[in-house]
Order: sequence, then structure tokens, then C-alpha cells
Amino acid sequence: MRPAALDGVKVLEAATLFAGPLAATFLGDFGADVTKIEHPSRPDAARTHGASKDGIGLWFKTLGRNKRLATLDLSRGRDVFLELVRSHDVLVENFRPGTLERWGLGPEVLLEANPRLVIARVTAFGQVGPWSSRPGFGSLAEAMSGFAAVTGEPDGPPTLPPFGLADGITALATAYAVLVALRERDRSGAGQVIDMAIIEPILMMLGGGITAYQQTGYVQPRLGNRSSNNAPRNVYKTADGRWVAVSTSSQSIAERVVTLVGRADLVGEPWFATGRERAQHADELDYAVGSWIAERPLDEVMAEFEKAEAAVGPVHDIRGIVTDPQYAALGTIVAVDDEELGGPVQMQNVLFRLSESPGSIRWAGRPHGANTDEVLAEIGVTPEQLAALRAAGVV
Repeated sequence: MRPAALDGVKVLEAATLFAGPLAATFLGDFGADVTKIEHPSRPDAARTHGASKDGIGLWFKTLGRNKRLATLDLSRGRDVFLELVRSHDVLVENFRPGTLERWGLGPEVLLEANPRLVIARVTAFGQVGPWSSRPGFGSLAEAMSGFAAVTGEPDGPPTLPPFGLADGITALATAYAVLVALRERDRSGAGQVIDMAIIEPILMMLGGGITAYQQTGYVQPRLGNRSSNNAPRNVYKTADGRWVAVSTSSQSIAERVVTLVGRADLVGEPWFATGRERAQHADELDYAVGSWIAERPLDEVMAEFEKAEAAVGPVHDIRGIVTDPQYAALGTIVAVDDEELGGPVQMQNVLFRLSESPGSIRWAGRPHGANTDEVLAEIGVTPEQLAALRAAGVV
């Protein structure tokens, strides 16, 4: 095996909560040396999000994995931060626009200190525009992007996801942007600034709505679990109280599904020929599929769909995920030894498998400031200087 793909890339993370930190996690998973900077007295709030055990935040075990953790007050430790910047390839930051500039750490200063630096600036609304200075989170992006407007039942309110969807999509986009900028640096020798607004990547994921509106005036309504592009497409309850999802995005799968449930006659209907026309007959198709599934337990439904080569998947909660044989075959969930929790911690594995330079989880998220001494010693901070910085509350 060759070294991990990003081995030798040094990433400095000065970001909190989810989008910026998760982008750095993705980079660290494939070998980047990630150093996360937290405020000495105000740790990343992600440490207190979600479930905890013995006062230890469990989500941070995933979010903080493969990172060395140091503390530094950037507003008072400007010179120390600039020294760190000189030795890194990438900075991921998510301060509100103008904050770094106010501390004398704007991009022009950072790039003067390290002309090869790639600076990923992750904010809710971007670096320019009338909303740029406003506070914001992923939930606002899920609302502004149109996601909430099309999510939920037709007679219900717009619906936000119960997790950081926009942040997660932005994290993927940010990691991608960093790699693009590093590739350009290989060619030009110069770093650059990435302006990543959380309201944008999720909008791209919502498909062709803007074009459809501009060309035809069409505004997608809320359809619940249905789709305006194909049917049957819904979740259906089995005889033993479980749920399955069925999708028929291709014509051949739609034909197999209705044939399986005893309604092969529908294939001959003129409206069955396209997904959008089938969607206009969703009530009839849902009744046919739902009635058949309601008479059978989950195992039989899954077996019959597999035999018919039709697309179906169980609706899992976390208990189903950790026991699912497909996830097990892929190695999607791994156990990582963790000293702080005194044993193995299960979490999602790296995002994808590379045959020759795979990623890995080398350690789970560590305690606040666990590597401060080590990180600062690498840039020449002596023990005496470190003690003075700590006494002053700078680290």
C-alpha cells in the first residue's frame, strides 16, 4: 500500500460546529495532518451537541477524529497563529466575515505570511452581499435553498431535516474545493481564497428547479414521500409493522414492481410510459403496491423484490443500520479504540474506498487542547513561552 492520498498535506482548522470542521475531517481521513484550533476557554460547541456519556460529547468523537487539538485565542495570539500558518498548506475557517480582518489576520496578511496557503472561508451567506455579516447556520440554508419548501406532506408546513444536512453537503463541497485549489497550486505555486457559502451547495443538490422555473414558471410543491418525476415512489408499511422504501426511477423497474404486485395490466396503460405521467396516477399505484406489501412481513417483501430485480430498501433506524449486512460487507461502521471513553467507539468509516491509498481512522476525537504543547513546540514555542501564554489565557 502507498501512503494515504493526502499524506504530507498540513491543514489548520479554525472552525466550529459542523461545516468547516467536517470538511477538515474528510481531509484528515485520507491522510492530511489536521490541527484543530479551539479557544482556550470556549471549546467548539460541537462538543456539547447530541448524546454524551460521562460528560463527553459523542458526536465530537467522529467530528474530531484524525485531528491534533490545540488551543489558541486568535484575537490575542496573532503572532503565534501566523507562525502556524507559515507551516501549513490549508486553513479552514468559519468566522463571520470581517472577524479575521479585525484581528489583523485577513487573507492578505495570511497570504503574505504563506503565499502557498489555501484559505477556505466557510460562512452562512458568503463574504459579500447584504447578508454576509449576519449570523447563520445550516438550518437557514435548508430554508433559503428551497429544501424545506419541498419537504413535508402536501398539507403540512415546510420541514427542516433533524440533522445538519446543509452543513454536511457544504463540508463535502469545501473538501472538494480545497483539493481543486491544491491542484491549482501544484500548477501555479500560489495559494488562494475559497469563498464557501452554506446556502449554495444544498441549492445545487436540489436539481433543475431554477431552470424549470425560468423556462416554464413551474414551482415544485410539497409531495411528501412522492415524486413529481416517477411513481410508485413512497414508503409502505409491512404486515409486521416495518417500513420499506420503493423507487421506480427507471421504466423497467416500474414495470417489474407493478408486475410483482399483481398489476401487470397497468404496464399497458398509455400513462404508464413515462415517470412524470405515472406520478399523476400515484394514488392508484400507491394503492397497488401498498396493499401487496401490507399483506407480507418485511423478510418476504425483501425476498420477493430481490427475486423480481425491483428496487426496495428497508427504512432503518440506528438499530437497523448497525446490523445491516450490506453496511457490514462494506465496512461502513468501524470501532475505534478511545482512551477517554475507555474502550472501542463505533462510528462511520471514511467516505469511500481507494484500492491503493485508502483512508483510515487513526484515532477518535480527543479532549480539548490535548496536543497544544506538541503543536506549539513544532513552531518553536519554548516551554517557558508556553507557560507564559497559558498563564495569560492565550492558550
